[in-house]
Amino acid sequence: MAHGPNLPAQERSTGFGLGRERFSLLFAVMLVAAAGNTAMQSLLPAIGRSLGVADLWVALAFSLSAILWVVAAPYWARRADLRGRRALMRWGLAGFVGSMLVCGGILAVGLAGWLPVTLVFVIFFLGRGLYGALGAASPPAVQAYVAARTDGQQRTAALAAVASSFGLGTIIGPAMAPLFVFEPLGLAGPLIVFAGIGAIVLVLIATRLPDDTPKNPAKGRVADYPAISATGASRTDEEETAAPAPRKLAWRDPRVWRWLIAGTVGGHGQAVMLSVAGFLVIDRLGLSIGEAQHAIAVVLIGGAVASLLAQWWLIPMLQLSPMQLVVWGSILAAIGSVLTGIAADLYTMTLSFALASVGFGLFRPGFTSGASLAVAPHEQNAVAGMVTSVNGLAYVAAPALGVLIYGFGWSLPFVLTGVVMLGLAIWTALGGRPPSPQRS
Repeated sequence: MAHGPNLPAQERSTGFGLGRERFSLLFAVMLVAAAGNTAMQSLLPAIGRSLGVADLWVALAFSLSAILWVVAAPYWARRADLRGRRALMRWGLAGFVGSMLVCGGILAVGLAGWLPVTLVFVIFFLGRGLYGALGAASPPAVQAYVAARTDGQQRTAALAAVASSFGLGTIIGPAMAPLFVFEPLGLAGPLIVFAGIGAIVLVLIATRLPDDTPKNPAKGRVADYPAISATGASRTDEEETAAPAPRKLAWRDPRVWRWLIAGTVGGHGQAVMLSVAGFLVIDRLGLSIGEAQHAIAVVLIGGAVASLLAQWWLIPMLQLSPMQLVVWGSILAAIGSVLTGIAADLYTMTLSFALASVGFGLFRPGFTSGASLAVAPHEQNAVAGMVTSVNGLAYVAAPALGVLIYGFGWSLPFVLTGVVMLGLAIWTALGGRPPSPQRS
């Protein structure tokens, strides 16, 4: 196979050293997973209310999937270090399709009243578990496939472009979900449709994506759990540079522990807010289930767009330091969260949620880059694993915690999130600048 300047024109068409078709297929693998997962995230509050399921069980469905994702992702990332990355993509897509079919099918049966609700949700939990265990195979395989075929700035640009599919999926998923609510499937319709889309991508990957003949060795990255708040960040070529075996980086290392605490606290705050946003729309606006689904989509799309604008426009324009990003992001998130909790109409709720999302869109890159800049180049792999763990752990307990607090008052989780984020801003500002990174 030709490489570098000898690549055929179609292989240079993306500017990443990857052919347009090949890049599009890799982009689609990431996009369909993010879109399908966030579509389900927007649907579950309405589905739970339609079935008469306690809100807590709806939240626990996502917690189970997140737990399995956090456990399985490192395993699949290590497997992506080996040849056969296309095979891992197929495993991940198969897990996504199977999960969507199981969840969509059993929810359709439950909504039709053909099975007891308890049995419906037990099978639904198993379906979500299938996605958490197998779905985590695709992202590290895609990223390793790209990294093995690109160099330098091409690699950085290609990984960033592929990772942006997660952010785009968080917009497309909730936006498309209401369009696929049709009889006789009802609210389960979008899950079946996304399973079909995933199956198409799976067939295309199997038949159109060339098998592994990598240009360079590459490691699979542990990917964030795909949710509306996912960063979609990937490490750059410089962060993958080989170095002498480093000493183990401890979580209590004085260079990184403040960043990791900030990421843990802020990540839980955002996860709590996301877990109850759909329920707040239903309860505060007093809409029917059908009307509420459209309103939930509007709120979540507004938040996703605002978060992407913060990361793609505000951060490059403002050029704030990591500490400033965490401080100002936390302040905006606090204000937006409180305003969301007390909003009385859809317009105010959407704007408030968008403001909070801008804050979290600043906060997450701030704590991520702060942790990365605090350590030496040969420690980047270790700190990246820590950051990924922090991002994933937020979705293990926070959704259930948010719903439990919501039961005591609709505005309470939003107000408490605001208080926590404001406290985080103060704590970060008083902590001073992080130590200078070591060099080796």
